[in-house]
Amino acid sequence: MDLKLKDKAVLITGSTAGIGYAIAKALATEGAAVYINGRGQKRVDEAVGKIIAETGNQNIKGIAADFSNKTQIDNLLNELPEVDILINNVGIFDPKEFKNITDDEWFKFFEVNVLSGVRLSRVYFEKMLAKKWGRIIFISSESAMQIPSEMIHYGMTKTAQIAVARGLAELTAGTDVTVNTVLPGPTASEGAGEFIKAVARDQGITDAEMEKEFFTSIRPTSLLKRFITPDEVASMVTYIASPLSSATNGATLRADGGVIKTAF
Repeated sequence: MDLKLKDKAVLITGSTAGIGYAIAKALATEGAAVYINGRGQKRVDEAVGKIIAETGNQNIKGIAADFSNKTQIDNLLNELPEVDILINNVGIFDPKEFKNITDDEWFKFFEVNVLSGVRLSRVYFEKMLAKKWGRIIFISSESAMQIPSEMIHYGMTKTAQIAVARGLAELTAGTDVTVNTVLPGPTASEGAGEFIKAVARDQGITDAEMEKEFFTSIRPTSLLKRFITPDEVASMVTYIASPLSSATNGATLRADGGVIKTAF
């Protein structure tokens, strides 16, 4: 199937590894002009080179920017003032008891996970509306709908992303601009892998045993009973980014492995 993404300019934030990297690779495979982003130039350059080698698409570039730093965001916007597709994927998480989460941590999580997408959308969205075509996709989480007690501050930001996306979608009437949110479930990303390994070490069990325990006690509602691969999430995002998805707008779409225990 031709997803009609050839030469579409795409920025994926937080795309040097994990879900972001998988999305970048999938879009590059479809012929899009992909801009990779990460905090450090070295990792950005490595990701760019790897995607070019894996896909044969030479139209891959990189921009380093830390989304907790507004000056770096402004520099990114100056370097890349317009895109066809914006995928707000960058995010941070850190399991922590509610009583130990400081005000500074609440603000940091909101700034990186929510304001990053707001700041980019504020620039790109109006330009998409002017040309009557564009895609903005927020990569949220199943934690937006089932707030994890072990990281309430993270869950709060994921819910906020849904609200921002739906609000922007309301402004797209009569255009071919769409704004949607994707909710991945527990995914075998770099961060999740490190978390599982750390907990396994603390409990003196193997990684495989810890993964089984994770889906027994931490995410028992999973129907998949395993970690989702980044490529599985990327497949949904790639379709939503394409012109073929024009009837999907303002939606909250799940790639959660059935973790969210509702049909709606």
